[in-house]
Amino acid sequence: MQRAELQRWLDTTLESTRFSDYCPNGLQVEGRTEINKLVTGVTASQALLDRAVALQADAILVHHGWFWRGEDPTIRGTRKQRIATALASDLNVFAYHLPLDAHPTLGNNAQLAKVLGLQVELDAQANPVTGGAKGLIWFGAPQTPVTLGQFVANTNHALNRPAVFIGDADRPCKRVAWCTGGAQGMFEAAIDAGVDVYITGEISEPNAHLARESGVGFIAAGHHATERYGVKALGEAIAAEFDVEVLFFDIDNPA
Repeated sequence: MQRAELQRWLDTTLESTRFSDYCPNGLQVEGRTEINKLVTGVTASQALLDRAVALQADAILVHHGWFWRGEDPTIRGTRKQRIATALASDLNVFAYHLPLDAHPTLGNNAQLAKVLGLQVELDAQANPVTGGAKGLIWFGAPQTPVTLGQFVANTNHALNRPAVFIGDADRPCKRVAWCTGGAQGMFEAAIDAGVDVYITGEISEPNAHLARESGVGFIAAGHHATERYGVKALGEAIAAEFDVEVLFFDIDNPA
């Protein structure tokens, strides 16, 4: 397939133009025009780039790309090495941040709900009910009655890593809010929405106090761990739509 064809499909599928984001969404580094092999992963790290080069891939597709707002714009150190690798191998770099978080079926929130077995709340038009800043918080419920302690144990098992949990393990878990990645700043919005527990990737110092004082549980299940499913699902959708080989690599990250 042609690079431009893939870019159009991604931009249209993820509705990238409707998001005001912290980084450019879409084609971040232009490589060869024809794409036959695509490597996907959470972050455009050197390790993922090296895998793509070794496999003679034509492009990588990630959730965490480059050129973030507010970061040092100089091209040196690890940034220089990453960009040099892509340019030397004529490798396309595609990245989609908030558009991939928000997609109703392929997105990180949608895929995390699937992995955790959550029943997503839907509105009258069968769209996910959302809240918080930019509508990135999703809501739902476990498919069977559980306590928060049981829900945390199930989350640990599903994601294959121990989560940080602050809250009353004996509290019934009837309504859940979640936003993948570094969305700990949305905890208050989740509390205001009337949930029993909030799941995100990371925890900050104020979150523990808010959880204890509000009675709403807080789960930090890992930034990487909560966001590895969206880009994998997106790659699988590309493989089903086009004649292109897609390989997903889950490069471990404890954060």
